Amino acid sequence: MATDSVSPAELTSDRPAADPGRRREQRAWYVYDWANSAYVTTTATVLFGPYLTTVAKRAACPGQDVDLRCGTDLSVLGIPVSPGSLALYSITAATLASAVLLPFVGALADRSGRKRRLLAGLAWVGAAAAASMVLVGGTAWQLGVALQVVASLCLGSSLVVYDAILCEIATPDERDRVSSHGWALGYLGGGILLSANLALVTMHDRFGLSTEGAVRASLFTAGCWWALFTLVPYLGLRDRPPVHAVPDGTDRAARGATGAVREVLAPAFGQLVATFREMRGYPQTLLFLLAYLLYNDGIQTVISASSIFGQEELGFDSQQLITTILLVQFVAFFGALVFGRLAARIGARRTVLAGLVMWCGVVATGYFIPTGQFVMFLVLGTLIGMVLGGTQAISRSLFSQLIPRGREAEYFSLYQAAERGTSWFGSLLFGLVFQITDSYRNAIVALMVFFIGGGLLLLRVRVAEGIRAAGNPLPRIL
Repeated sequence: MATDSVSPAELTSDRPAADPGRRREQRAWYVYDWANSAYVTTTATVLFGPYLTTVAKRAACPGQDVDLRCGTDLSVLGIPVSPGSLALYSITAATLASAVLLPFVGALADRSGRKRRLLAGLAWVGAAAAASMVLVGGTAWQLGVALQVVASLCLGSSLVVYDAILCEIATPDERDRVSSHGWALGYLGGGILLSANLALVTMHDRFGLSTEGAVRASLFTAGCWWALFTLVPYLGLRDRPPVHAVPDGTDRAARGATGAVREVLAPAFGQLVATFREMRGYPQTLLFLLAYLLYNDGIQTVISASSIFGQEELGFDSQQLITTILLVQFVAFFGALVFGRLAARIGARRTVLAGLVMWCGVVATGYFIPTGQFVMFLVLGTLIGMVLGGTQAISRSLFSQLIPRGREAEYFSLYQAAERGTSWFGSLLFGLVFQITDSYRNAIVALMVFFIGGGLLLLRVRVAEGIRAAGNPLPRIL
């Protein structure tokens, strides 16, 4: 196990006193998690994928019952695509595009000194795309794909800026608490709107709507929720000048609009290139990032595979699965707060390691649940909720300690982009194990390798050394 040598002077160094202005900014910052999680749960996780599949089937097989398997492919840029795969391919395209785009967004955010406005602008474009999904009807699958890609790219880009702002509004000792509160509020907000929208879809006839009309109305509410609550961080946060400003000795007016754009973009690209070169000087930061990518892949795969496991292996219907999703959402609210308190007592790394042990328990429990035992499946959902938000929230705050000052958005863009670029390993392993063994139980327990491997790498991270190398003050509890 890696250990850090920390002097008492470092742990008792002066810290900024509690500042009411900073606390107000932190409360405004929390609300962006509340804002965007409504889109993540209602649209991205539950409703839009199946709805886009229905629209695609209608386009490929006009006049055929959309509940039946469609034997005709769509043509996407001359490539035949099954209607049942369209939504998955759309998500994949957005994921790969974001892996390329996000590092550049991070470099631009650090250079601009306008993170608050950049966050709001990205959020409102994404929210507009999300709300416009109400227009996806009939056979307009092309519009659906375009809106899904735009909303996904804007969400990822806004989260890069959002995560970077954490370093500006919270001291090292506050970050575990602030990050946890943000995650918790996100799960609560997402769960509330998802509950309302699922009630609308389930009881659509009482509102004079068809099932499709209720789904489209729900998509619209998710976009409006995202846009409306983004006003809180926009009005409550403040922009700060960049730490590494770009010298400018030229006349912007003389160069015109093209020159002004080049002035912003060229230094951002140059800084991004320099960051990739300099990352070798922060080995503990890179080691933590590698550990996070490994265990987070396991987390994301458990989340995405749980419905398949519950339906195919345990025999639960869609209503039972929806109930479990809602349970996870609301339990995760409390789980994130508990993990924040735990980190304040034992430190962020120990808290994440405890969470990874719990994740191993989750997949082991899933392996032994008897078919048809819904109560035990709800217990499993409760365990997932308790550890889900907390592990991710504390990982975010720990990573923030290891980032060089003034490069927060760049490094968080790599954090987000690398996560998206490698998030397919877990689903690949899950699929391969099922194909080889014909058992979803074996597939789910195989994911333990991600939690064990990530935990072993995290044990090797010398946190204090990494924080010093980044030039940041040490928190009191490591």
